[in-house]
Amino acid sequence: MKVRDVVEQLGWRVLGGAGGLDAEVNGGYVADLLSCVMAGAEAGDLWLTLQTHANIVAVASLLGVCAIVVAEGANVPEGTLEKAEEQGMPVLSSPDPVYESVAQLISLGV
Repeated sequence: MKVRDVVEQLGWRVLGGAGGLDAEVNGGYVADLLSCVMAGAEAGDLWLTLQTHANIVAVASLLGVCAIVVAEGANVPEGTLEKAEEQGMPVLSSPDPVYESVAQLISLGV
């Protein structure tokens, strides 16, 4: 399954980095603490978080995650979205809490 498929099936919004929507989704990881993400996330994971600062794009790019999902419809600063565009890192917005967003991904087989 590609990031694009997740967006289409769940109706999540693409906030930035649309150039990376054809990346393959291999799994998922949930954390807000960047050091936890750096230690636990793997390439190809969808990373779910409530964090919105620009460092999420740097960490996601470093690890090769396929996309960042910001839950609860949190407002993502323009600077973060600019970095996402530069890196080709999709930033998606789920209107639901993290728990419900994860449940939706599990229903898709992620």
